[in-house]
Amino acid sequence: MSERAPSLELPQPAEVEAEAASLGLATGAAELHGAICGWLAGGGATGPGWLGRVMADDAQPPPPADGAIERLLAASAAQLEDSSFAFELLLPGTDASLAERSGGLFEWCRGFLGAFGLAGSGGQALSDEGKEALDDMAKLAMAIPQDDGDQEDEAALAEIEEFVRVATLLLHGDCVLAGRHRRSMH
Repeated sequence: MSERAPSLELPQPAEVEAEAASLGLATGAAELHGAICGWLAGGGATGPGWLGRVMADDAQPPPPADGAIERLLAASAAQLEDSSFAFELLLPGTDASLAERSGGLFEWCRGFLGAFGLAGSGGQALSDEGKEALDDMAKLAMAIPQDDGDQEDEAALAEIEEFVRVATLLLHGDCVLAGRHRRSMH
């Protein structure tokens, strides 16, 4: 019997938020997904106690084995490893206001940065592009969403989301894939 590959499909934000609340996590779905992706991109381990390490709280109980947060971890890891660049951000949907969507993106970046730092970047040096991407994500993490906007603001948000998606893949490549490649060469 062959083992089934993890799904590339992310759980719904509401499902993630409900489980996060039941575990006592004071974080929304976007920020939690950013933290998981930062942890993974930085080379963090996903064994027992992974959520406590991501949240910098050793007392954090583990998520249910088949729950939304474990599925979010599995899908995120699979997407980061996917050669077709299927990685996506778990953000408020297009039916949400511009302020909610941009706020979700900024929260995602805050979660990413915190967990990326906790993961220690796998002991790998970042490329110049990786350093620049991390600096730009730090600026986004400090941004404040605006209340309303126009079509130009919508287009700018789409571009920023794409930048964050690609920056995450770049940082994962620097910290995880490059290290794996170097180890396979020896």
